[in-house]
Amino acid sequence: MNTTDQLANYLNRRSFLGQAGIGFGSAALLSLLGKDARGAGSGSSPHALPGLPHHHAKIKRVIFLCMAGGPSHLETFDYKPELNQLNGQPMPDSFTKGQPIAQLQGHKLKVQGHLTKFKEYGTGQYISDFLPYHRKMADQLCIVKSMLTEQINHDPAHTFMNTGTAISGRPSMGSWINYGLGSESDDLPGFVVMTSVGGRNPQPIAARQWGAGFLPSRHQGVEFNSTGDPVHYVTNPKGVSRSQQDALVQSIRQLDIHRNETVDNPEIKARIAAYEMAFRMQTSVPELTDVSKEPKHILEMYGAKPGDGSYASNCLLARRLAEKGVRFIQLYHRGWDHHGGLEKYMNICCGLTDKPTYALLTDLKQRGMLEETLIVWGGEFGRTPMFQGKGGAGRDHHIKGFSMWLAGGGIKGGTAYGETDELGYSSVKDIVHVRDLHATMLHLLGINHERFSLKFQGLDMRLTGVEPARVVKGVLA
Repeated sequence: MNTTDQLANYLNRRSFLGQAGIGFGSAALLSLLGKDARGAGSGSSPHALPGLPHHHAKIKRVIFLCMAGGPSHLETFDYKPELNQLNGQPMPDSFTKGQPIAQLQGHKLKVQGHLTKFKEYGTGQYISDFLPYHRKMADQLCIVKSMLTEQINHDPAHTFMNTGTAISGRPSMGSWINYGLGSESDDLPGFVVMTSVGGRNPQPIAARQWGAGFLPSRHQGVEFNSTGDPVHYVTNPKGVSRSQQDALVQSIRQLDIHRNETVDNPEIKARIAAYEMAFRMQTSVPELTDVSKEPKHILEMYGAKPGDGSYASNCLLARRLAEKGVRFIQLYHRGWDHHGGLEKYMNICCGLTDKPTYALLTDLKQRGMLEETLIVWGGEFGRTPMFQGKGGAGRDHHIKGFSMWLAGGGIKGGTAYGETDELGYSSVKDIVHVRDLHATMLHLLGINHERFSLKFQGLDMRLTGVEPARVVKGVLA
């Protein structure tokens, strides 16, 4: 572009912003006016990209319950009688030869039987004794027993589960959905993350797991803190009033607008949006995160105590965020890395998460929200059928077969989908790859995963990547 063209482009932008009366400030005002000003009832989110949704959406939002560390499918949902029969015997070589095993490579592998009992509940769902509250909601769950992933260590496995690739720095699933559909809330971000801790060896969770990658940065997840200020740097400094903060935000916005007229940088637009959102959050977030005004019976149902930073309190906050229109809510509970002491730590982790998970589904259902929400429960991988002992019987990381469950809008509850082999080692029937999970989630939100892409470095990038991915129709109602 020559100098004359650059000048013309610059003047045209100034003319448009100045004369049309639709600068960034006006756009922000329009956003604050809410859905009525944007033509509510159109059937799609006013914040969605043009052309989205591609088809009728069954759900409005996703709540992803991440059991970080990899819960054992063999102590939760995948009952294998032959595992108990072979307990303590050598693991048959036909299962393990040449297979990736995180820490048991070179060891004499012995079969580890179930460390709990299983019973059938609802319409025939096998659920272990570790999960008494899951039994109560068996008819609402579609338990996928044939999951498959590609990364055998925690951080890359989380990266794969969140982004569909082991390459760090790619957009997370929540960011893709926020980018495509936006938040239904004008004063809260479209993607919120919360973490809790309890159990064995809580693996760290890097913030890039909810990063936006090459998408505009405003679509990244916003982490809500479990204690103290809900969001860093949103609260006004001491001695600064709301009106003074407003004046500062407006001044920065004007400077950013002036600079952007020259450089036309999308990240400046993202910065403007971030400042304006942060200012609105100063009012909305403290009110949202104050669960002390919840009825006593609701707090007791979840087992939540205001300000305790527990998974139970995070589940209650997830319901409140869903009510406010947040599109993607992700809860991590760190403590499921059970290489040893599996029975002890399963009791701890399930004790912290089982009842609140049941409460979340029950609460959403009684408010008429479950049918418009997809809930996903699971870890980054499963655990081996072989014994690993570090302070009592445990299990190693495992990627070839594990369990997750889905519930809510568009899901066929009270069913099991897929199977692993007789020892729970490999998924063998109706295999569901992580990319298939992503494709199914997007489908329920009204998005065709093959048509949902962004050009980056000359490639049409997608959450589901370039490898084959399918919508798992067998889990759909």
